[in-house]
Amino acid sequence: MTQHSELSTQKPIPYGRQHITEEDIAAVVETLQSDFLTQGPKVAEFEQAFAHYVGAKYAVAVANGTAALHLCAMALGVNEESRVITTPITFVASANCVRYCGGTVEFADIDPATALIDIEKVRQLLESKPKGYFTGIIPVDFAGNPVNLEELRKLADEHGLWIIEDACHAPGGYFIDSQGEKQLCGNGKYADLAIFSFHPVKHIATGEGGMVTTNDEELYKKLLLYRTHGITRDPELLEENHGGWYMEMQELGYNYRIPDMLCALGLSQLQRADAGLTRRREIAQVYDTAFAGFEGVETLRTSAEALAEQGHTGHAYHLYVIRVEDRKGLYDYLRQHNIFAQVHYIPAHTMPYYRSLGFKKGDYPEAEHYYSQCMSLPMYPTLTEEEQQFVIVKIKEFVRK
Repeated sequence: MTQHSELSTQKPIPYGRQHITEEDIAAVVETLQSDFLTQGPKVAEFEQAFAHYVGAKYAVAVANGTAALHLCAMALGVNEESRVITTPITFVASANCVRYCGGTVEFADIDPATALIDIEKVRQLLESKPKGYFTGIIPVDFAGNPVNLEELRKLADEHGLWIIEDACHAPGGYFIDSQGEKQLCGNGKYADLAIFSFHPVKHIATGEGGMVTTNDEELYKKLLLYRTHGITRDPELLEENHGGWYMEMQELGYNYRIPDMLCALGLSQLQRADAGLTRRREIAQVYDTAFAGFEGVETLRTSAEALAEQGHTGHAYHLYVIRVEDRKGLYDYLRQHNIFAQVHYIPAHTMPYYRSLGFKKGDYPEAEHYYSQCMSLPMYPTLTEEEQQFVIVKIKEFVRK
């Protein structure tokens, strides 16, 4: 029996996996034994550390990435008259947050080379309507590959749009701007707000959790208010003050808080975020080399190619995506060998809910063609070299057949 066939009988290889260390466990236990399980000091510590990590002035920790998106839409005043553009290749929350506030979602098709929202198609969509028709745009740093927000910001400014950067896949990712400067995802230079997720398969895992980053103090204060029922205890903001117990509900907000124990886990995970990112890029390089010139497997073009001459990449590699003709066949074949690859994403406009709003198959052909071929391969820091080689062997084995 070969090494690879032996491996096929062992534990499953998922597309993503959390990595919890003894240090993580100790950090959570310490918080469990403290005076605060929620609304305590670890929340602010995590916010400050994460803001520093991405280079933003402010950060607000929340229950999950979807809550982060919803709060952003609320803070920006999305309502029934708002029309917002996003990509069809994303988790549906990127679009749903607009619907939560009563707004209208429109999609712009993707660039087939990257699966990122096609900025030229965004331009065409904007120019097809009078100025003021659209109010904002939600680009997604899909798979960890950063959108060029400098270019998108120029277009947004021409049409008076705000930007929410969905950076759930890209903590630590960056692009190089026209001045040769590194622009970290979520640093707030070009986007009004940015959001992150701490779901277990993401770079930083807290179980559930999310973060909003911004450089806008006014938006930051709104986020804090909306996160906790629209309630404030700040004496400077109160309309009345009956005593130390007094609080006021000044807006209709939500309970989108995150507990201290999860923030303690996030703080611990953040300490090794750079090491995890380095390992993800090493895994991506192995895949790149394995599939370079291999007929039948196509990889997405990434920022790595644009930055190759500078000797570094801004890709955060939450996902490593390939495209193959017989995606269903390969998916089933890999599962037979305990390799649990995944598909990201089913185009949002083809979901029954969005079809009920008037969208239909055929509206965004690049997104639909991408979906028919895409597959996300195992990508997480604890993936072993042996496991990765096994994945590569099985993919090539199937494609050659």
